[in-house]
Amino acid sequence: MTITKIVITGGPSAGKTTGMSWIQNAFTKLGYTVLFVPETATELISGGVCPWTCGTNLEYQKCQMRLQLEKERLFEQAARTMKAERILIVCDRGAIDNKAYMNDEEFAAVLADVGKTEQELRDGYDAVFHMVTAAKGAEQFYTFENNAARYESVQEACALDDRLIASWTGHRHFRVIDNSIDFHKKLQKLIGEIRAFLGEPEPPARPRKYLIRRPDALWLENLPDCRKSEILSTYLMGPRGEEVRVRQRGENGSFSYSRIATREPEGEQKIIVEERLTQDEYLNLLMQADPAKRPVRKTRYSLNWEGRPLEIDLFPFWEDQALMRLEHGDAEARPALPEGLEILREVTGEPEYKNAGLARRK
Repeated sequence: MTITKIVITGGPSAGKTTGMSWIQNAFTKLGYTVLFVPETATELISGGVCPWTCGTNLEYQKCQMRLQLEKERLFEQAARTMKAERILIVCDRGAIDNKAYMNDEEFAAVLADVGKTEQELRDGYDAVFHMVTAAKGAEQFYTFENNAARYESVQEACALDDRLIASWTGHRHFRVIDNSIDFHKKLQKLIGEIRAFLGEPEPPARPRKYLIRRPDALWLENLPDCRKSEILSTYLMGPRGEEVRVRQRGENGSFSYSRIATREPEGEQKIIVEERLTQDEYLNLLMQADPAKRPVRKTRYSLNWEGRPLEIDLFPFWEDQALMRLEHGDAEARPALPEGLEILREVTGEPEYKNAGLARRK
């Protein structure tokens, strides 16, 4: 049995409700048992439990977070009893969404109340897919009709969308699906991104990779909504035709662990499958480390730049250069970047700049 838990999030009137229907149809056809964890805020607000009816917003947020985590725990518990090989748990918003509705002091109090760190909450999901509000670029479709709990104006919806993206930035598999395409293609892209994450064929276009001049780490940390993660990848001795690595990722002493297997059948598209590990499972797999490849340690800075995830990796063995990943539409022109970043050249697809290539460096 394989249980995968993902989050579908986004700003108001982003298309999540329709997206859930598409996910049900697409992945049931692929043989998945699909379970949906309903949006907790909508349930509470529709039932009369609201930030404006509770004593304070903090008291409401404590209730919402506890109910959110308990629902997810029960869904995972139920999933483990099912006679199914592949189960996809889809959360209509995740625990980190709540951060966008609180100030820093309130969020810290909620974390203390549930006994979790932000890292633990964020990395409790295998992947996160953010659908951008219709208020950004598709204003004519922004509506209150399909959600009685919605109350944001266009301006408020845009600001909330930005806060949600900032809250999730730093997750190991975070994708943003905007309104640069029509709604039908937006939903197709959502399905394509999930298929790619699950290792199914037909992955979407990958982010482009650039070799850049090494920026100052302190300058990066001070960029708006920038998240810092320490990542250690160790390659294992795996079956022929499959590249396997385990990864430790975290910040401030709180880590998550995963196993990533990559297969590229001849004449077919690459398939990447990632699964979460416990710390003990991770440590046991380290015993299978490939002696021909060294562990790759890097510091990753994740931020949202003009609505697209941007990642910068600094390596201890490079003093004057770094790697950057960014999605952008123009296939020819170089992307616009924060002032202070300098592209040396594009290295998309070059083996020596892939993670495995860096592991083979002398």
